[in-house]
Amino acid sequence: MAKKAKQRPESLMMSYGYKPELSEGAVKCPIFQTSTFVFKTAEEGKSFFEVAYGKRHLKPKEEVGLIYSRINNPDLEILEDRLCLWDEAEDGAVFESGMAAISTMVLELLKPGDLLLHSEPLYGGTDHFFKQVLLKYGIHSIGFMPNQTKAEIMQRVESTGKADKLAMIFIESPANPTNDLIDMKLCVALAKHYSTTNKKVITAIDNTFLGPVFSHPLKHGFDLVVYSATKYIGGHSDVIAGACVGSKELMRRVKSFRSIMGTMASPNTGWLLMRSLETLKMRMTLQAQNAEKIAKWLSKHPKVEKVYYLGLLKKGHPQYRIYKQQCLSPGAMISFDVKGGERQAFKVLNALKLIKLAVSLGSTESLAEHPYSMTHTPVNDDLKKKMNLTEKMIRLSVGVEYYQDIIDDIEQALSKI
Repeated sequence: MAKKAKQRPESLMMSYGYKPELSEGAVKCPIFQTSTFVFKTAEEGKSFFEVAYGKRHLKPKEEVGLIYSRINNPDLEILEDRLCLWDEAEDGAVFESGMAAISTMVLELLKPGDLLLHSEPLYGGTDHFFKQVLLKYGIHSIGFMPNQTKAEIMQRVESTGKADKLAMIFIESPANPTNDLIDMKLCVALAKHYSTTNKKVITAIDNTFLGPVFSHPLKHGFDLVVYSATKYIGGHSDVIAGACVGSKELMRRVKSFRSIMGTMASPNTGWLLMRSLETLKMRMTLQAQNAEKIAKWLSKHPKVEKVYYLGLLKKGHPQYRIYKQQCLSPGAMISFDVKGGERQAFKVLNALKLIKLAVSLGSTESLAEHPYSMTHTPVNDDLKKKMNLTEKMIRLSVGVEYYQDIIDDIEQALSKI
């Protein structure tokens, strides 16, 4: 008998983890809008709690029991199982926002006195959390720039006097909004260098820009992957959510802390994300195709000074090798500098008609914003300019509209400067 072919994630998104016979035969998973679940017996309730709080491990063929929607819920469990398929992760957790995913993960895995090494630039909310909030808990952070060598990054770590306290390396790759790439293998090597027999330095990445379709960091040795599921995973600008996937060992800790902190997503959020996962690859593929055409057009426009887009990288560029190693597609995020400054950038943004002037990204509609004064406001101004994140930059999240209509809208907006 021929060996059964392994189904791809885009096929499994329709049914994986769901049993229609448990839900009156409904072809799609219903919304389990309930706070608590009924136990068949007191003994069953005791057994479920023992597993939930780590007093014992699951027995062979035993499934996790439903207790309370702060701990588990069918919509979240099925969604988490499906999210794991894209990254081939052992376990996953869904949160009520991307920042909830990052903050819950970091606060569980780091302790006072620890050092966090992170890439620059970071999304403004993450930047503020790392550099301002974590300090209140005695957790220090230090950043490094794209294209810095291993020796240069190690010198940065050693200069803190806390090299022995390094506990996590966190990166954004591609970075928001510059599309800078960070070498994952370099980060894994750094983590190995600073790990000891008693302490493993954890590697984590915000993979929001390329999503689970176009980049798979776990295959490059990373321990954890986080997403703002609001973006491509949700994809319709109608839900706020976050996700984290990784090993069972680490995710057991993250999910336990999530239950204590109450940062889990709601059943309704889980249901909406399950709906969105069914079209994730299709949406992202079309968005990436649109973006390639738009980026090439922008790169030749006389009023555009520079385009930041992975698909424009050429052989010889310092990040071309990393792009070919780590990315399955250039994605659909484009940033570009107009000739001028904030006044000219604002004129373009204010003139857009088809493209919406709004933050967020990854949705079916195209969105444009001004990173310097909007999403990256918390980032130090000198640091922003050092990373080419200036007042003349516009960030564009390319949607699923007909690409020429998007180009025509940008063309008429650029004509205003």
